Amino acid sequence: MSDNELELDELGPGGGSQDSPTDDGEKTASDLAPIFDVPVSISAVLGRATMSVSQLLQLNSGSVLELDRRVGEAIDIYVNNRLVARGEVVIVDERLGVTMTEIIKDGDSQA
Repeated sequence: MSDNELELDELGPGGGSQDSPTDDGEKTASDLAPIFDVPVSISAVLGRATMSVSQLLQLNSGSVLELDRRVGEAIDIYVNNRLVARGEVVIVDERLGVTMTEIIKDGDSQA
């Protein structure tokens, strides 16, 4: 068995299919320890554009691609291709970053 594989009994009672609350009934971060190392893909989408293949082939260095967002409008933050938040672009130590301004709950996304 590899280091990344878990035995069912390592996840607690029921092989992890049920919640494993602490003695006082509350969940803690340690209850999620088996998934801490699972990689996820995070994307911050500034905007979108639709064009034909011929228009795409005409793009070159210095071309401007108009997106469907306005300046100052929130950007979408996706985790594994699922919209989870909206945010703003920030600069941190001369690098671009994103600060989350709104968490999207299930059913709220219009992606």
